[in-house]
Amino acid sequence: MRQLTLLFALSVVLFSCNSPQPPAEPTVDLTNYPEDLQSIFAHHGGLGTWQKMKAMSFEIVKDGGNERQLIDLKDRREKIEASNFKTGYDGKEFWLEADTSYKGNPVFYHNLMFYFYAMPFVLADDGIIYSEAEPLLFEEKNYPGIKVAYDAGVGVSPEDEYFIHYDPANYEMAWLGYTVTYFSGEKSQDIRWIRYNDWKKFNGLLLPNSLSWYKYENGLPTELRNVREFVEVTVSEEVFADEVFAKPEGAKVIE
Repeated sequence: MRQLTLLFALSVVLFSCNSPQPPAEPTVDLTNYPEDLQSIFAHHGGLGTWQKMKAMSFEIVKDGGNERQLIDLKDRREKIEASNFKTGYDGKEFWLEADTSYKGNPVFYHNLMFYFYAMPFVLADDGIIYSEAEPLLFEEKNYPGIKVAYDAGVGVSPEDEYFIHYDPANYEMAWLGYTVTYFSGEKSQDIRWIRYNDWKKFNGLLLPNSLSWYKYENGLPTELRNVREFVEVTVSEEVFADEVFAKPEGAKVIE
C-alpha cells in the first residue's frame, strides 16, 4: 500500500512538471512611478502587458479617407499613410512622399497621434519627471492629476508638459492636458485638453476607441470641439519587418 502511495505521488509530480504552464508575466519595476500612476497602469491592463507588445497600428477616421499609422513600440519607428501623403521615420531619417495638397510637418507630426492614443502607457518612457498636478474640476467632478515634464534632450520637444487626470473611483484615465512647444522651443502656459471617456480592450490593454478634443479658456476645458475615432486597431507581440519603415524610392528626406 505504501508503494502505491509513493507511485501516485511521483506520478502527480511528473504530470505537473510536464503539463504546459501559463506564461509568466514579465517582472516590472514600478518603483520609479508615482503610486497613482501605478494604479492607472494597472487599470488599463498593466505596464507588464504593455511592455510585452512590440508593434501597434491603427487608422484615424477622416473625411476623404482614413489615415493609417504603424509604429514599432520599442524604437518608435513609424509609417503614416493617407490619401495625399506618406511619411515615416526609419530610425535615422524622416522621409516624406506627398502631393501639393499636403501642408503638414512630418517631424512635428512624428509619433504625435500615437502618443495621444497610447496613453497612459507612454508616460512610462525614460526621461520623465513626475509631480503632483492640481485636480481638474469639470462638471462638478474632481479629477486628481499628475504633471509630466521631461529631462533636457528627450524627444524633439523636451519643453512640452502633460497633465494626466484620472477618475478617483477606479483610476481610469479621464483627461490629458498638454502644451505645444515645438515651434517656440519655450515652455508654455497654453494648456490644451483631450477627454478620454471611450475605451476598448485590445490584447489585454484598455486603449481609446475615440479621443475628444475640447475648447479651453484660462487653461481649462470648456466644451467639446471635435472627436477623432480610431479603427482597425492592432497591438501585437510580433514585430514589423524593417522594410515597413524604409524610405520609398523617390521620397525626400526631411531635416
